Amino acid sequence: MESRTDAGVAYGEVADTPVRALHLRAPYLLFLGEETSPLKAKTAFGLRDWAPERCLAQLRMPGCSVDLGLSDMDPRSAAQAGATSLLIGVTPPGGRIQPAWSDVLRQAVDAGLDIVSGLHTALESVPGLAAAARAAGVALVDVRRPPDDLPRATGRRRSGRRVLAVGTDCALGKKYTALALARAMRAAGVNADFRATGQTGVMIAGRGIAIDAVIADFIAGAAECIAPAAAPDHWDVIEGQGSLFHPAYAGVTLGLVHGAQADALVLCHDPARARLVSWSDYPVRALRDAVGPYLEAARLTNPGARIAAVSLNTSALPEAEALQAIEDAARALGVPAFDPMRTPAGPVLDAILA
Repeated sequence: MESRTDAGVAYGEVADTPVRALHLRAPYLLFLGEETSPLKAKTAFGLRDWAPERCLAQLRMPGCSVDLGLSDMDPRSAAQAGATSLLIGVTPPGGRIQPAWSDVLRQAVDAGLDIVSGLHTALESVPGLAAAARAAGVALVDVRRPPDDLPRATGRRRSGRRVLAVGTDCALGKKYTALALARAMRAAGVNADFRATGQTGVMIAGRGIAIDAVIADFIAGAAECIAPAAAPDHWDVIEGQGSLFHPAYAGVTLGLVHGAQADALVLCHDPARARLVSWSDYPVRALRDAVGPYLEAARLTNPGARIAAVSLNTSALPEAEALQAIEDAARALGVPAFDPMRTPAGPVLDAILA
């Protein structure tokens, strides 16, 4: 991961691992392309919600209907207003940089903005962009590029405590759950760190590894590096990825579950979602039916793993229905439930720490 200045936020330092700090120049111009689905703009929303002080404006191309509630600016206007990086905040099909974006990215470089991307396509693959960036003295930062020296997993038990967010689908709140729990733990005086496993989490935290870009043999090893041995009372709150029940991404999830060696799992679910996002042939697994597979997977490397709580994304529900869904989920699994953006984390935190 390339970096140039010290505007990033790095915390939870880890020694002797390939997980290195990432420094991004802020504030950001958040690029939304032609996106029409808020779910495909989760990077932009994640930065807006968890690092609002670093988000100056948004850039939308014709046809874009996603709105972050920020001022609309072009690259030059944003640079004049103080922006120092254009951050790609959307995930198009396949995680690929779209050809129609080339002119906008070039304009950003010419305006003196670094470009930050969490996509699978390398920024330097955009014709002429690397040369233009060198000429302008700006950086092209590919957040999703994993370290080169990742080890295979050892599977050995390690010190410290860990909680992992897992889910019944993608894009339903695993990152928000982990961020909210890490914040609640620190506020309660618990020695805790958020550990990022996706590009947006890495951008927010300033360190981590985008686990879905890691070669399959090293996914669990990367997870061990993200949340290594720690003090006995230290908690790593690990961002989840994908779902064991996803036809495309279950492999990433399984490797992360094995490497995380979580003591506690928080099961994330959207009660208003009947089908997997973008995979409508597949129904969303019911909460009760999700418990067994996750525990079986987690107990390979941590026999004491348990489901400690449920986290619901109730953003599609009115208040009364949301509260009822939270109550129903708690009753169904016999553990506390909450919505990290809607209800207090206290009971869930108590259950994790118990």
